[in-house]
Amino acid sequence: MSRTISSTVHPIQRAMAAANPSAWWDGIVTEASGAEVTIALLAGTTLRLRVVGPPVEIAPHEPVAYHPVAELLSAHRITTTAQTR
Repeated sequence: MSRTISSTVHPIQRAMAAANPSAWWDGIVTEASGAEVTIALLAGTTLRLRVVGPPVEIAPHEPVAYHPVAELLSAHRITTTAQTR
């Protein structure tokens, strides 16, 4: 399965995510509206993100992963930049 990396992802972000693979947080989308995404993390907290760059079609109930240090959101086969709100 190939993964598409958004043009907004900087090489430093990729390097940080690769150097810290255990830092990814898994979650389920609870709300998605435009560039805003709310995720219920499996750890029990909720996280609100602003997706930067090309729009990613994310719908409620979809599984995603977020890397807080690299500020990367992985959904479907796309990895893009996302910042906490």
